[in-house]
Amino acid sequence: MSLYSAVKDVAFKNGKSIYQIEHDLHLSNGNISKWNKSMPRADVLQDVADYLGVTTQFLFKLAREDREEK
Repeated sequence: MSLYSAVKDVAFKNGKSIYQIEHDLHLSNGNISKWNKSMPRADVLQDVADYLGVTTQFLFKLAREDREEK
């Protein structure tokens, strides 16, 4: 699972969409989806994690666990 997929999964569980997160945090449209192939800036990732009520470490762990299962 990419970092984007981890964020999307947690967002879904919180009843939020990626678009809503980007809008509420004043990020450009599609910013989070780019995390499928690249690493976000630390401050932006922290803002998203705070918004979702999780830690950045949790998001990285979620992304890593899925990769290890494959």
